[in-house]
Amino acid sequence: MPERTIFYPRHEQAGAKLIDFGGFEMPVHYAGIKQEHNAVRQKAGLFDVSHMGEFFIQGPGSLELIQKMTVNDASNLVPGKAQYTAMCYDDGGIVDDLLVYMLGEEEFMLVVNAANIDKDWKWISSHNNKAGVSLQNRSSRISLLALQGPESDEILSKITEENPADIPFYSFQTDTVAAQKGVIISATGYTGETGYELYIDHDISDPLAIWDALMEAGDSNGLEPAGLGARDTLRLEMGFALYGNDITADTNPLEARMGWLTKLNKKSFIGKDALLEHKEAGLSRKLMGFIIDEPRKVPRKGYSIHDKDGNAIGEVTSGTQSITIGKGIGMGYMEIAHTDPGTEILIKIRKNLVPATVTKPPFIETN
Repeated sequence: MPERTIFYPRHEQAGAKLIDFGGFEMPVHYAGIKQEHNAVRQKAGLFDVSHMGEFFIQGPGSLELIQKMTVNDASNLVPGKAQYTAMCYDDGGIVDDLLVYMLGEEEFMLVVNAANIDKDWKWISSHNNKAGVSLQNRSSRISLLALQGPESDEILSKITEENPADIPFYSFQTDTVAAQKGVIISATGYTGETGYELYIDHDISDPLAIWDALMEAGDSNGLEPAGLGARDTLRLEMGFALYGNDITADTNPLEARMGWLTKLNKKSFIGKDALLEHKEAGLSRKLMGFIIDEPRKVPRKGYSIHDKDGNAIGEVTSGTQSITIGKGIGMGYMEIAHTDPGTEILIKIRKNLVPATVTKPPFIETN
């Protein structure tokens, strides 16, 4: 039986279609994926993403543990800043992608994917050999709302004490939201639009009061509740990777176009030696995007990718019909020789090889 987030009654009231996602009963859509997608691109949408996991790490040695576990350089963080990163296995395969928040000098919050909560918790715990470092899994006590879209600033400012527009990208502050104290407001998101993620501690705040206040404050701004369907079409238009599709234990950050966050000059971290070997040997494949040339041809995960002569060169990992540009778009791992933007390829859709063009994401321009 899947779990339910605290917002489940609101999803029911709004007539959401619910599905099992990552072990949670989550809304896939309310009014419809296209309507919710366009609301986020043009006005604003509110997502319940409380299925995500939150781990708290604190005490002397916290930074050292995070540096060992993650590929990015967390020593660049200061309190109030967040960082996108990933964890790897010894062979360089990806355990998960995640966010690291520096809450204080020796206090961090890690935000991990819902389906990976138990796996990630065991992985990190098994590598914590520092007596002064405490780990706490508070995933069940933290709710997370994502307010995304060009109207997000105006909507959120109606119910906060501080102006959210003053929060720099990938930064955060603690504020009172709808009279609920201690809410972490983070200038992050998964849509490519202006937006915020609100971390709500059940022990000190009422998440439902914040949902209701946001929906009321956003009514005149065109705010709509949005589900996982729109979340997927929005993230794919930006080329953001989805764990389980585009990145897995069988892929590494270098071939997944995550080399920019993989700091190989950093002191030892799990997977570093393997990644150095991959880099020295040269990549045999890379995750790239593509746009289908023909209308109404939609790529899906698992479809094969071919060169212009029909030879198989890879496989689609994510695909959809772009609501913004009205064309089929996708991402997939392709043999390195065919990954230059502009390269002509073919996607096998059912029995037909459909022309497509290799494109470096994002596929659209955002506000």
